[in-house]
Amino acid sequence: MTAITQSVDLGRRGRIAVLTVNNPPVNALSQHVRQGLYDGVTRATADAAVGAVVVTCAGRTFIAGADITEFGKPPKEPGLHEVLALIEQSPKPVVAAVHGTALGGGLEVALACHYRIGVKTARFGLPEVKLGLLPGAGGTQRLPRVVGVETALQMIVSGEPIGADAALTHGLIDAIVEGDLTAAGVAFAEKVVSERQPLKKIRDLEDKLAQARGTPELFANFRKSVARQTRGFRAPENCIRAIEAAVTLPFDAGLTRERELFLELLHSPESKAQRYFFFAEREAAKIPDVPPDTPAKEIRKAAVLGAGTMGGGIAMNFANVGIPVTVVEVAREPLERGLGVVRKNYEATASKGRLTPADVGRRLGLIRGTTDFGEVADADIVVEAVFEEMPIKQEVFARIDKICKADAVLATNTSTLDVNAIAGATARPESVVGMHFFSPANVMRLLEVVRGAKTSKAAIATAMAVGRRIGKVPVLVGVCDGFVGNRMLHARGKQAERLILEGAVPHQVDKVLYDFGFPMGPFAMGDLAGLDVG
Repeated sequence: MTAITQSVDLGRRGRIAVLTVNNPPVNALSQHVRQGLYDGVTRATADAAVGAVVVTCAGRTFIAGADITEFGKPPKEPGLHEVLALIEQSPKPVVAAVHGTALGGGLEVALACHYRIGVKTARFGLPEVKLGLLPGAGGTQRLPRVVGVETALQMIVSGEPIGADAALTHGLIDAIVEGDLTAAGVAFAEKVVSERQPLKKIRDLEDKLAQARGTPELFANFRKSVARQTRGFRAPENCIRAIEAAVTLPFDAGLTRERELFLELLHSPESKAQRYFFFAEREAAKIPDVPPDTPAKEIRKAAVLGAGTMGGGIAMNFANVGIPVTVVEVAREPLERGLGVVRKNYEATASKGRLTPADVGRRLGLIRGTTDFGEVADADIVVEAVFEEMPIKQEVFARIDKICKADAVLATNTSTLDVNAIAGATARPESVVGMHFFSPANVMRLLEVVRGAKTSKAAIATAMAVGRRIGKVPVLVGVCDGFVGNRMLHARGKQAERLILEGAVPHQVDKVLYDFGFPMGPFAMGDLAGLDVG
């Protein structure tokens, strides 16, 4: 094994060269990775004893995208386009062996290889649209040539990855393999060499583009189908235009058009905002005095106090990820009503094809209702979602303090009240933390984790970890009126209500914000959240 760069090694197994990328944690395409791939392929193809090259990665994943630390900085050679051109023009077969995720530039590397194999759990995607960009290293030109234009449109415009089975069905990979991936890659490459199989260059494939040329309405129909969810974003339309270029232009001209559309997005305010959000979301996960190795309690069972608008949605979050949850109400009638709303929510999702009936049954089976407070005794975390009145919350916390096990995390879903005053009703304020969900709690991703004066680091770490596990974006905030989200919304709401007093009607106010790009205005949001909680 020879070190080509600090992150890429070149080895040999018989007549098959193995290029291994090792750039933890996600094998991002840093300059030294690109240089290693470029130099490694150059050396391997110049070696007369080498018959083929396998590109693989160490660690938990294949190349999972660009090096985000290089964003906004002057480009460093070699560029990814140069690396991919070298791989594609190699006179010897190059095989990508994928595990984990091949995302963004990682999938573009794989697409430049002549063959691709993957393990059963591998995933493949081009998520650049989520940063307000498009795949800028040939992804919009190569992917439709191999999976077809319709599938490429869905993958690139949504940014969502597909699994290995779908990748095999669509022709994105040539085989799903088991066991040691490098060994399987070498065996596959050996077979290609022995059988003198051709160098399959995706750039030369035309069959699936020809199918699209025969259905000119394809792009118009696709635009209509995504118009609602892509409203206000520039990147989805540029992605579509780039794929149109793959259909209408020769490959090299298509690459040029892709580059033009990419640069247009790179300097757009929308992409700058989406990239800011990308980095901000990751920064929010870093808490200086609560390091990543802070012990967090393992959550095997949860409890939610209250089956109203918020409580039912919070319970769904736990059930959605397989955590059994007990919902407690003061009486049978509000309990049954709340659980009925949960059932209707799941059935509505199933009616849209997003859940199977089996999924609905499984999730409902994890939610158990009761009027007995004693049922929370074995819960690892209890989330209170009762009326937003301090005396009621303090009474509830004093009660569960005497019931819950000593190491349980006690969380309040308060949106404005003083977490310290709530914690003061218990003999264990260090276990009390705010977990403010936004309505609808089963839909909205933001979760404010509120640190009280005596909240322990373990409780904070647990609340943050639980938030991530249930698919939220947890953000740590301090105790203050309205925390962060509602303080902002309060200022906006005040101005919106003032406009009503001056003669506007709610839908006019909402339309201004909708036209600006918000999903909805303040009055529509109040209706969605529920006027009882909004």
